[in-house]
Amino acid sequence: MRQYLDIVKNVLDNGVMKGNRTGTRALTTFCEIFRHDMTDGFPLLTTKKMYTRGVAVELEGFIGGITDKKWYQERKCRIWDSWGNPEKVEQTIQDNESPFGGFIDRNSELAREIQKEEMDLGPIYGYQWRHFDEHYGDVPEQCETLDGSGFDHDYNGVECGADQLKNVINTLKTNPDDRRMVVSAWNPNQTHLMALPPCHYAFTLVHINGVLNLSWKQRSVDTILGLSFNIASYALLLLLLCREANLIPGELVGILEDCHIYENQIDGAKEQLSRSPLALPTVGLLVPVESDFNIFNWTHNDIEILDYNSHPKIDFGPVAV
Repeated sequence: MRQYLDIVKNVLDNGVMKGNRTGTRALTTFCEIFRHDMTDGFPLLTTKKMYTRGVAVELEGFIGGITDKKWYQERKCRIWDSWGNPEKVEQTIQDNESPFGGFIDRNSELAREIQKEEMDLGPIYGYQWRHFDEHYGDVPEQCETLDGSGFDHDYNGVECGADQLKNVINTLKTNPDDRRMVVSAWNPNQTHLMALPPCHYAFTLVHINGVLNLSWKQRSVDTILGLSFNIASYALLLLLLCREANLIPGELVGILEDCHIYENQIDGAKEQLSRSPLALPTVGLLVPVESDFNIFNWTHNDIEILDYNSHPKIDFGPVAV
């Protein structure tokens, strides 16, 4: 994907080195644009090996409104391992009730371990997609889980809050030319409870003559580790929405605001730029065409990546948390 590599090159060439909350400085540019025509193939990066299972599992969790870290871990998706509901983490620190005991420095490795041990992620992306601004805490009686999973705050399939995703799907099917098909993950009332406030905070759908286009907005962009993952995730979401509404995938556009490459990623980024992109793969949905497709019943096992060839993995060093 030359479009992605052009963004990497611009950040390397024109980015300004600045500090940030992680403590690892980063080269930073403002408002890069990623644009891809889905008829050119599925936008899965080929200049390094991509972890496709993690993309699909996380998207399944977002569609289901899953907020429990254990659910992701049990499906071999470790993306959220280093984060936890900050309110619960802080309470553990204050109460000295961690399994490690003793006084806890909030900036210590011990505090990071407590964060890893906390299984509740708070009202992150999928919760806002499916239950926007619904009270988050003890599960309201009317929102108790139906599947008996036992996971905290797993409201999958239960009507609570504003179900933005279901609303836009209904609109796609009944009034696809509506210009208000927006899903927002940014909820100022609940960011203090989220393991990580949304980096990609909203997406918009635009239908033109049977073709569905999707743009997403991202306030903070880890250009090397995060962006390639986000591109694949929203591309997959677009394919699923098209299957649900019987539309053709069109353009995928990312509006990328604080675009950065961390200091420890620079050498790896240059190595990636030295590689030539390979042909893009396609995605097969393992659901019979003649069957009634329901995005809310879809799982990560229902897709396969076809003809994916890539350059080897690149070690970019530790993730800035």
